[in-house]
Amino acid sequence: MKLGSRRIHSGRVLNLDIDSVRFPDGSVGEVEMIRHSGASAVVPVLSVDTAADPEILLIRQFRHAADGPIWEIPAGRLDPGESPETCAVRELAEETGMRAGRIERLTTMFTTPGFTDERIHIFAAHDLEPGPHRREADEFLEIHALRLSRCLELVRSGEISDGKTALALLFFSQLGPQV
Repeated sequence: MKLGSRRIHSGRVLNLDIDSVRFPDGSVGEVEMIRHSGASAVVPVLSVDTAADPEILLIRQFRHAADGPIWEIPAGRLDPGESPETCAVRELAEETGMRAGRIERLTTMFTTPGFTDERIHIFAAHDLEPGPHRREADEFLEIHALRLSRCLELVRSGEISDGKTALALLFFSQLGPQV
């Protein structure tokens, strides 16, 4: 149970608080907590011409923290007051230029609950139509279309090392393509 909190940093992407908490055994201590507005991520389903192995749109994006490019699905932070579904649709269009005819909620995950309250809402996007992208200045990425089976091979081999992307692809693969 949180007994109190003090903000030690306010930033553009996150805030850092020191929370005073009562632990389950009754003891009291302080924990550092990164506060984040949350995010949405989306598995773009390009084609279902082979229902068991649909084509998925992945991005290969430069990430400073990873010291280079990594495989990801489109994702981004929730704007104030924005619904997770609206965020997923917006991020899909911004990063890939694709417009979704239909969005399907898959799950919600905590990214790293040991030190942050960030949750990512994961969706699948269907009936995609191309359009212009609107990437932010710090987004350096390439777009790749891969069969789901290939995406899962990349998860198994560790080449897809991004947690939200791996979980989203595994979750989507277990649900079966929704046409």
